Amino acid sequence: MNNRIALGLSALVFAVLAAPAQAEIGIIVSARSTQAPQVAQVCQAYLGKIKSPTPFTFNEKSPLRDEFFAKACKKDAAQVQAMWGKMIFTGTGTPPAEVDSAAAMKKAVAADPNAVGYIDKKDADASVKIIGTAN
Repeated sequence: MNNRIALGLSALVFAVLAAPAQAEIGIIVSARSTQAPQVAQVCQAYLGKIKSPTPFTFNEKSPLRDEFFAKACKKDAAQVQAMWGKMIFTGTGTPPAEVDSAAAMKKAVAADPNAVGYIDKKDADASVKIIGTAN
């Protein structure tokens, strides 16, 4: 009987440790930015509903991208792709510029006081400031 309990506890511990960790997503602006956008405006910028702030996003291979859109904008990857596909086809919008790493995201956002981006909060540094979270 004790072996069954030990085996069950071992399986539970393994399942918890093997579960993918989700990032705590921080919405970032340049440390030089004097007027940070409201968090509600951030999603509108990412979905092409407003022109400012200028959004930067991760490329499609990044799981952080899907997690950001699901949590911040309540949209899955297919919905976001469909929205941008329509706007590109009709000439009414240009999708956010893509980056491929947290370092590239910080560099792009830090260089433009009107830019907004998102990263795992643990990757933030003094070049950017976190204005909110997507969690």
